[in-house]
Amino acid sequence: MKLLDGRIVKKDILDGLKVELSMVKKKLCFVVIQIGSVSDIYINSKRKLALDLDYDLILVKLDSDVNDIDVISVIDKYNNDDNVDGIMIELPIPSRLNYDVIRNSINPNKDIDGVTDINIGKVVTNNGGICSCTAKAVIDILKYYDIDVSGKNVVIIGRSNLVGKPLYNMLVNEDATVTVCHSKTKNLSFYTKNADIIVVCVGISNFLTGDMVKDDSIVVDVGTNVIEGKLCGDVDFSSVKDKVSYITPVPYGVGQVTTSVLGENIYKCYVNREI
Repeated sequence: MKLLDGRIVKKDILDGLKVELSMVKKKLCFVVIQIGSVSDIYINSKRKLALDLDYDLILVKLDSDVNDIDVISVIDKYNNDDNVDGIMIELPIPSRLNYDVIRNSINPNKDIDGVTDINIGKVVTNNGGICSCTAKAVIDILKYYDIDVSGKNVVIIGRSNLVGKPLYNMLVNEDATVTVCHSKTKNLSFYTKNADIIVVCVGISNFLTGDMVKDDSIVVDVGTNVIEGKLCGDVDFSSVKDKVSYITPVPYGVGQVTTSVLGENIYKCYVNREI
C-alpha cells in the first residue's frame, strides 16, 4: 500500500502557481461569503491560502436569517468590483435559501468553485470552464502519481453537484469507464468489488470497509467528518489499507489539494477576465 499524500501534490501545484503569479502586476483578490456558522476548518484553509499566495481575502459573514435577495445583492457588489477576481459561497448554507439561484448569480468568470451552470456545462463538454475544486483535486492526485484512468473501471460513491457529478464528467473526459453509486444503489459491494478505482464522497464516516474492495485497487477518500474532535474520512482506513495498492489519507489527502486548486482557479479567473 502506498499513500497518495496530498501535501506533496499541493506543494507541486502551488510551486508552479507561484511562478505564474510572479508575472502578475496586481495582487489577486477573492471573496468568501459565509452564511451562518460554518466550520472554522474551511475558513482557516482559505486564510492560509491567501497568506501563502499573497492574495487578498475578503470574508463576508452574513447572518443565518439572511434572505436570497440580500445574498445576491452582496454577490452583485463583488461581480461589479474590478478589483475582485473570484467569488465563492462557503457551504453548507441554510436549506431555506435557494442555492441554485444564488450560485448562478455569480459571474461565471469569477466562479472560483465551478458551481455555475455555465462552468458546469463547459466541464461536461470538455470545453474549458472552471472546475469544482474538490473534483479537480481528485484528478490532480491521480495524475501526480501517474495513475492512468483511461480504460479503468471507476466507481464514485456520491452524486453531489459539487463533487460526484463534476468528477464523473471529468473522469469520462479522461476515458475512464465510470459508475456513480448513491444511497439508492442496491448491492453496492457488487460495484465496488469490481472497481479498479473507488472515489468515496458520501459524507458518512468509515462508510467504505475492507470487505467492499478488491485487492490492489485504488481508493480516494474525499470525506471530511469530525468524530470526537478528530478529522476522519468516508473510508475505514484501517480495514482498507492492507488490501489496496494506493489510498489517500484523511487528513493530508484530497483536502490539501482542494485548497491549492482554489488558488489556481482564482488565477484562472483573473487570466480569463484579462483576455
